[in-house]
Amino acid sequence: MTTTENTIETNTLEPLMQIQQQHYKIAENVDLYIGDSKNIPKTTKFTMIYFDPPFNSDRDYILNCDSSLGFSDKWTDVEYEEFIKSHIDVLYELLENDGTLFFHISSSCMYIPEKILRNKFKLVEPIFWKKCRSKNNVKTKLGSVVDIIWKCNKINKYKFNLVTQEKDATYLKNSFKNKDSRGNYALGHLVTENTKKGYMYEIKIGDLVFNPESGWRIKETELKKLIEEDRIHMPTKKGANLYKKIYLHENPGKPCTDLWDDIHSISQGSEERKYPTAKPIKLLERLIEISTNVGDYVYDPMCGSGTTAKAANNLNRKCIINDINPDIIEIVMSRFQ
Repeated sequence: MTTTENTIETNTLEPLMQIQQQHYKIAENVDLYIGDSKNIPKTTKFTMIYFDPPFNSDRDYILNCDSSLGFSDKWTDVEYEEFIKSHIDVLYELLENDGTLFFHISSSCMYIPEKILRNKFKLVEPIFWKKCRSKNNVKTKLGSVVDIIWKCNKINKYKFNLVTQEKDATYLKNSFKNKDSRGNYALGHLVTENTKKGYMYEIKIGDLVFNPESGWRIKETELKKLIEEDRIHMPTKKGANLYKKIYLHENPGKPCTDLWDDIHSISQGSEERKYPTAKPIKLLERLIEISTNVGDYVYDPMCGSGTTAKAANNLNRKCIINDINPDIIEIVMSRFQ
């Protein structure tokens, strides 16, 4: 873990030897560079980039009252726009064509970055991270509980992995009350809501005939297959609808949405804060899981305490992180000791 460029092996990191930066081999899959991130050559490509720059919040951030570790986040809008644009221009070139750039920003400071990102990327979609439940110390304005993570892609067919979020505890307790030989199950709708028309056909099960006025949500062949597999919940009341059996053991979680309310900020949990604006490891792990596969390269140009590197290492991805502040070297190293 000493400062040396001779420790870099001949691989995809080789272009980094051409610039004057300090290099630290943090772990087998993690390399830290200290210097201006714009100096990273465009010949290095990444499947996922996590960009968590200053927010233009007009504040100074320190780790605590006894520490000078932190940074000033005071800009004019013109200065901030140029700062973000110059970095996005570099990061765009570093990103694989099927890769994803995640841009993390406060919801109150999202306008300037959104404008820049939409001018650069083909696809820009917001992820809404509800980082805390409430702000009890706010008296004269609405409490800010949401950050925006812009998900940015160059092409329509980008690399994507479906991940799940834990189901709501109240939903789990109240919904999976039915049980058969397979296990506990909840009821899934098969009949289309009354405000629109679905597939129109009649189904007969024994002496009972089902032909809802609004139609079915699925095709007749799909419904018949569910009936054959005993995955239909039969009603006990006359005139009631058929339902699909949704088994608890087959649905450990719900497909991830664009609202993340199940991961809380460091201030709301037990994770140690190593940097003033550090993000939780679980947040970075989800972003990495969604956008990369094992062995892919991840990049964080303003890494702070190295949360991205720790998350990538946990998931067996290769990671390069960069920061302009040498004070973070020991903090990043401490994550891997």
